[in-house]
Amino acid sequence: MTSTLDDSEKEKARSVSVDLNNDASLLIDIPDALCERDKVKFTVHTKTTLSSFQKPEFSVPRQHEDFVWLHDTLVETEEYAGLIIPPAPPKPDFESPREKMHKLGEGEATMTKEEYTKMKQELEAEYLAVFKKTVQVHEIFLQRLSSHPTLNKDRNFQIFLEYDQDLSVRRKNAKEMFGGFFKNMVKTADEVIISGIKEVDDFFEQEKTFLLDYYSKIKDSTAKAEKMTRSHKNVADDYIHISATLNSLSADDSTALKKHLEKFADLFEKLRKVEGRVASDQELKLTELLRYYMRDIQAAKDLLYRRARALADYENSNKALDKARLKSKDIPQAEEHQQQCLQKFDKLSESGKRELTSFKGRRVVAFRKNLIEMAELEIKHAKNNVTLLQGCIDLLKSN
Repeated sequence: MTSTLDDSEKEKARSVSVDLNNDASLLIDIPDALCERDKVKFTVHTKTTLSSFQKPEFSVPRQHEDFVWLHDTLVETEEYAGLIIPPAPPKPDFESPREKMHKLGEGEATMTKEEYTKMKQELEAEYLAVFKKTVQVHEIFLQRLSSHPTLNKDRNFQIFLEYDQDLSVRRKNAKEMFGGFFKNMVKTADEVIISGIKEVDDFFEQEKTFLLDYYSKIKDSTAKAEKMTRSHKNVADDYIHISATLNSLSADDSTALKKHLEKFADLFEKLRKVEGRVASDQELKLTELLRYYMRDIQAAKDLLYRRARALADYENSNKALDKARLKSKDIPQAEEHQQQCLQKFDKLSESGKRELTSFKGRRVVAFRKNLIEMAELEIKHAKNNVTLLQGCIDLLKSN
């Protein structure tokens, strides 16, 4: 199954806001994408007035692995240790809608033709929704970078945007994946070790406490939002079966009840469409936003870890200096190392405060915007439901 985006779908794909505050000097979007089985090929379009680029406007083809490569290079750059690196977009996953489509094909013999057609349309819509979300999260990643005053000047970022050939970024092999897993284990152990170090700044102590608690609440909210969305999708699927059953009954009925059965069948078909829109809007406006901020909060926690690591290094350098003075040996080297550790720690603290303060403002604006938009859509869908039910009741009364 392959998918591309038309103009209306491109607009919907950008319906989740994370308050990017795009700089007009560097505008990036993904106007086109092509899905072929497990791979998605993105067309990354850039429009800029910056002199560091060779052209004012250009487009390049990119795959998911290229985005991961860019994210990893930013994380590994020591100069950016005091920044919140925007989270890498998750790997495209079309397995769920594909598996449902396979099961639908196997159960075709047990359904009416109408039921099968409608269920297939629902699954195709679900597949398209996953495709649109995939495009969206990759676009947001690039726009977060372009709106950052430091990261938008990164050389690798410019290469990613401007180099019009394949970046030849391969997927990680088993050895590299194990290396990454081992590195995360070491980091987890290191976090336990440095957690015992007393924080010297109340701001960061409060941020750490807040982010740990906030991450837990966002994770719980995400699970509940996913459950709510699935419930609406299940209701829409149930309406398909109810509508098909009523149509089947009306076809076999020649009495006065036939018209009523047809009206009820039509009502449930219309209610299905409304319920499907409710599920889609909740997925885009709430569930996707929560998923995104789970990843973004983790990026903020990673910044706190790097700063805590720098604090531990500074305290260790103080102890090393004290030992050097007691032994009257290698004192200049120990003093130089201590100063380097202090400068690094101060630099991370200064940039970290700016980043975390900006993160708070960006988060509040994004949630406020999406929740207002979702509430407006919920009211609209509720009114549509009431109108459909009232219209059906009036029609039955008149008959």
